[in-house]
Amino acid sequence: MITFFPNLISRKAIIGYFVALAVVSVVFMDHALPFYMMLFGTAEVCLFFVFSHQLTLQWYRLHPKVFAKKLFVTSLIIRLVYMIFAYFFYDYMTGQPFMFHSADEQLYYSASKIWREQGYSVLINELKWIGLSDSGEIWWNGLLCLVFGPYILTARIGHCLASALTCVLIYRIAKRHFGERTARMSAIFCMLMPNLIYYCGIHLKEANMVFATVLLVDSVDVLLSESKFSWPSLVLAAVAAFVLFTFRTPLGIVGLLAVMVAIVFNKGKLTSIWKKVGMALLVVAVLSTTAIGNRLKEEVDELWTAGETNQSVGMEFRAKRTGGNSFAKDASTIMFAPAIFTLPFSSMVYTEMQENQQMIHGGNFVKNVLSGFVIFALVILIFSGDWRKHTLPLALMLGYLVVIAFSNFAHSERFHQPVLPFELMFAAYGISQLQRKHVKWIDYWMIFVIAANVGWAYIKLAGRGML
Repeated sequence: MITFFPNLISRKAIIGYFVALAVVSVVFMDHALPFYMMLFGTAEVCLFFVFSHQLTLQWYRLHPKVFAKKLFVTSLIIRLVYMIFAYFFYDYMTGQPFMFHSADEQLYYSASKIWREQGYSVLINELKWIGLSDSGEIWWNGLLCLVFGPYILTARIGHCLASALTCVLIYRIAKRHFGERTARMSAIFCMLMPNLIYYCGIHLKEANMVFATVLLVDSVDVLLSESKFSWPSLVLAAVAAFVLFTFRTPLGIVGLLAVMVAIVFNKGKLTSIWKKVGMALLVVAVLSTTAIGNRLKEEVDELWTAGETNQSVGMEFRAKRTGGNSFAKDASTIMFAPAIFTLPFSSMVYTEMQENQQMIHGGNFVKNVLSGFVIFALVILIFSGDWRKHTLPLALMLGYLVVIAFSNFAHSERFHQPVLPFELMFAAYGISQLQRKHVKWIDYWMIFVIAANVGWAYIKLAGRGML
């Protein structure tokens, strides 16, 4: 078993990124990324792979409690530093401390100001059109603004704390499922993952949503694995499940379905009828709470009845909108599903209105590379039959990715966020199972990732009539 992130993979991934970026920049020279965007991507890829290798070595002998503390503190410092940098970067680039094309950010910030300055009743009146799945971040930001004042950094500091805690929770989950060494690699991946760090510097809900998702899995995992029933874990699980519905309804549904699947397949010490009754009550309670006003029913009906039509309509809109891609109307689930672990590919060429995707293109390349090890891990778990031991994180990750594959957002990096920590965990497990005979497959995967990103650059430009 490999206990460190191999330097071999680190080198190949960094070389692969520079090869892909160089090919794209030369072949599509007239549409090459601005130099500062290339610097972002270079920093994202190099820092992730270099420090993933170094820290899995350097923190190898730390006591588990020391490791957890160091993990949280380091994760928090990284996120706070980036948050401060992002504040001034966006202020310089856009004239305000919000991301490019910041409609959603402006909504969350404006709502919190309305709550503080005009009152809760005015906020409710202003946001009548907001559904259940859009409300969570608005209420959270409003409370923070009410307590600490209308400061932009207040919510973002909260995002940094939530994201740092996410790293610790993934360490706990991975340790229960795969042991100490794989857990440390998983946690370090989360600590360094550019896509997780990125959302700490902006005013969107992803950092809090990811934390709630991981908290649900950790809490239910404790209930299913420990020898004594834990009421605090049950309460945390119920709160986390409810919160998920206030961020994204399909995610809440998938989370509860994953809990039920885990209960059915659970083979832990606590398999008594009382435990299963307690978990069933959790599901019923959350569903009952969130279904007030039939809002949940409406959203679920919309989700499942739209199906393929929903995706095709969304793709048609993306094809016809200003700056849209004409190829989008030809996209469908059958195209997205096989690559759902790897998507989205990197935006390595410049197209208007996509600066945010270009900023995080290096992080997407990291995900492209690691997705190969996620697939490898799933193959091992399926053929060994060990998948039954990991039904909760597997059910949540796979269930949510299936939903995404059937949605308008299969290639939207933002919509992949909730299960990214679990993908990193399974990637770490896949890496831990590598043997010498697998080295050639790593080379083949790197070639695929490079080719896919070059091909994606062509699709982005050709679909917009830019070639």
